[in-house]
Amino acid sequence: MASNSGSISQGASMATEICTQIASIFSKPTHPYPPPLDLLVTELASVASQNGRVFLYGVGREGLMLKALCMRLFHLGLSAHFVFDMTTPPIAAADLLIASAGPGGFSTVDALCAVARYHGGRVLLLTAQPETGSCVKHANVVAYVAAQTMADDADVAEDAKSRPLLPMGSVYEGALFVLFEMVVYKLGEALGETPDAVRSRHTNLE
Repeated sequence: MASNSGSISQGASMATEICTQIASIFSKPTHPYPPPLDLLVTELASVASQNGRVFLYGVGREGLMLKALCMRLFHLGLSAHFVFDMTTPPIAAADLLIASAGPGGFSTVDALCAVARYHGGRVLLLTAQPETGSCVKHANVVAYVAAQTMADDADVAEDAKSRPLLPMGSVYEGALFVLFEMVVYKLGEALGETPDAVRSRHTNLE
């Protein structure tokens, strides 16, 4: 029983530290970039008002966070699509691409943002490196998430001289998840979507 209590206590302590690290991201200044929550809600509400489509893309664990957002946007009644899914339609002038490049640039994200702009789509880039990243040049707007990524995790680990609780890009990826949950809540309010309406769009094929 004592061992079990110790494990529970350690788990609670680690969970608290992880949540504290992620929560601290949202108290950091983002100037000259607008707060990412406000920016995302404004951009998505605008697309919804124009009956436009939302496309989302990210690589690795960032991509998993964007897939989760894609699902919730669909539940809110938007036409939402994850790039490279078999049913992804073409992007056009009334549409928005939300892409993530935490460390600043990925070849696939660079290319897709350029293609979206070429076809008239609007590009919102999520990144922790807005000043140096290669993807920024393709973005109409930038959502600056001031979190550690693999672009600077080695420096942080060297300073700490201990094993980090959230290694590599985990802080950024966790911040994306929390940010997207806040976006869904605020966007649902803006669109007047009730919990019952959101639930009604959840798949029953499971």
